[in-house]
Amino acid sequence: MATDDKCCTIVPYFKVQSGKLESFKALCEKFVERTLQEPKCLYYGFSFEGDECHCREGYEDAEGLLAHLENVDSLLKEALSISEIARLEVHGPESELANLRGPLAGLKPRFYVLEYGFRR
Repeated sequence: MATDDKCCTIVPYFKVQSGKLESFKALCEKFVERTLQEPKCLYYGFSFEGDECHCREGYEDAEGLLAHLENVDSLLKEALSISEIARLEVHGPESELANLRGPLAGLKPRFYVLEYGFRR
């Protein structure tokens, strides 16, 4: 069964510099506060394992994901001054990923094509 789900997720894993975890967590609070106002954001949050952080986030479609990246651009630059992206994935149907491949190319994500499933 193919899917008509247009949801896109971006899956970043950050490796935080030694001694910078509390500063990074303070930025996470700012990310959440800023993202809370985005109408196409379905869910958003940060989880931690030691000095590694995962941002769990999903958007209605590619447009919502791109709007988010524009909205948090200054915070992301600040976060990347004390961390690095260890891994980056983008998941969604090909019809939406086609709109993300060019704009996200500089981040060098791995793109995963959603082919089967549903969303409630």
